Amino acid sequence: MEVIYALFLFTLLSSSHASVNDFCVADTKASDSPTGYPCKPVSKITSDDFVFHGFVVGNTNSSNPVALTPASVTQFPALNGLGVSAARLDLAQGGTVPMHTHPGATELVIILEGEITAGFLTPTSAYSKTLKSGDLIVFPQGMLHFLVNSGKGKASAFLTFSSANPGAQLLDNLLFSNDLPSSLVAQTTFLDLEQVKKLKARFGGRG
Repeated sequence: MEVIYALFLFTLLSSSHASVNDFCVADTKASDSPTGYPCKPVSKITSDDFVFHGFVVGNTNSSNPVALTPASVTQFPALNGLGVSAARLDLAQGGTVPMHTHPGATELVIILEGEITAGFLTPTSAYSKTLKSGDLIVFPQGMLHFLVNSGKGKASAFLTFSSANPGAQLLDNLLFSNDLPSSLVAQTTFLDLEQVKKLKARFGGRG
C-alpha cells in the first residue's frame, strides 16, 4: 500500500514542471512534451514574460471571415504548466467556426459583441443557444462544438481553455484532408462518393 501511495504522489509531483516550481516559463526553443516545455532559466526571466500584448482584433478578410488570435503556451510561454490559455475570436457577418473538438481542454466562451449561435453535441443530445454580449457558454472537454455569427454585424468573443496548449481537431479536416480512398470515406460516412471527392478537393485530401 505504501508503494502505491508513493507512486501516486510521484505522479502528482511530476505531472508538470509548474507543479514543483512557483512557475515555469517555457523555453519554446526546446521540444514540447506531455508535461510541457522545459523551464527557461530564472535568471533570464523578466516581468515581460508574464504579459501578452497580442490580444487584438483579428483580420476577418477571408473566404470564411473568421480570425482566431491565440494566447496559448506557444505565444505566451508563461502559461507553461499552468493548465490555462485563452484566445480572441472575431467573426464578420456570416463567419463560422466549424465542428471541432479540444480533446484535452474544456472551453469557456465569453461573448463581447454581436450575436453568436454556439453549441455542442453528445451521442444522445444537441445543446445550442444564441448568445449576446455578456453571455457565457461552456463546452465540456472533448465535445464536438461550433460557433456561428448569426447576427447582422460583426461579433467577437474571448475564449478560455483548461490547458496551456488546447489544440483543436476540425471534423472536416479529419474527414477530408486525408489520403484514405474516397470510396472508403463515402462508405464510412454514408456520404455520396462525388460529394466526398468534392470535399477532398476543397480540403486538400487525396485518394
